[in-house]
Amino acid sequence: MKLSYHGHSVVALENNGSKVIVDPFISGNDLTDLKADEVEADYIILTHGHNDHVGDTVEIAKRTNATVVAPVELAEYIGSKNIEVVAMNIGGKNDFEFGSVKFVHAFHSSSFTSEEGKDPIYTGMPTGIIIEAGDRKIYHAGDTGVFGDMKLITELNGPFDVFFVPIGDNFTMGIDDAVYATDHLVQPKIAVPVHYNTFPPIEQDPEEFGKKLSTECQVLKAGDEVKF
Repeated sequence: MKLSYHGHSVVALENNGSKVIVDPFISGNDLTDLKADEVEADYIILTHGHNDHVGDTVEIAKRTNATVVAPVELAEYIGSKNIEVVAMNIGGKNDFEFGSVKFVHAFHSSSFTSEEGKDPIYTGMPTGIIIEAGDRKIYHAGDTGVFGDMKLITELNGPFDVFFVPIGDNFTMGIDDAVYATDHLVQPKIAVPVHYNTFPPIEQDPEEFGKKLSTECQVLKAGDEVKF
């Protein structure tokens, strides 16, 4: 299995011949190494409806015929664009060619703005996602603050090989809360910081996060693979 990071909250996975991308915010993301018109995907998984996570989903899915896996209200919106979707919700798990996906709680908000000046579209509850691929378990927390049930999520679904955890503050947990979530609640083998430095309000030093952790931390540049 190949697992890589591509700036902001974008994660890519390859397993069993399938290519998966999570939260493909590419256009307008100065920190990514990807180009939206070159991304190949069989599946796109979305944690929630904010534009910096839905990103280029519609364009990529139409070009590649990828299936979009998302919380039900967001899936219905994406499906209205004549895109194949799998609608899921918190607590639900589904199997795919690359492995399984389970949606879990995240504490955030979720809406999509389709055009400037238009009212936001409600896209359901924000989520984290758990991906099991091969013998690996991956927890992508999505956008969230720290919450105690991260420990329950881990007890029910872990232990996790990799935890993608937001550290940007302002819109999500910051470094200190992310350290607590990682070391005390999730306790993964590897932590990878995400959702930082893309915009001025979320500028953070990921090396500071790594230094404060007891858990192994891999600070990845866009295009880097997780080293298991």
